[in-house]
Amino acid sequence: MASHKSALKAHRQSLKRRARNRIVKGHVRGAIKRTRAAIAAGDRTAAQEYLREAISNLDRAAKKGVIHPNNAARRKSRLMKLFNRTAAGQ
Repeated sequence: MASHKSALKAHRQSLKRRARNRIVKGHVRGAIKRTRAAIAAGDRTAAQEYLREAISNLDRAAKKGVIHPNNAARRKSRLMKLFNRTAAGQ
């Protein structure tokens, strides 16, 4: 365990950041999971709504620095590709 005052403060800050980042990442994971489930079920309107939510959450996470912007772009691209592939198949 840290013993210097500055190291103790840095540790407290890292715990706060970790808690915030976990919340943001959890929202992203949940939105992606809901989108994929709706696409798999063939529910186009729900999938479109969940896709909009997932893209918003990914952009927010990238803006806050929780994930890298390229990571967010890659995930959005894959979700859109999956959505469009199923939409074209119908």
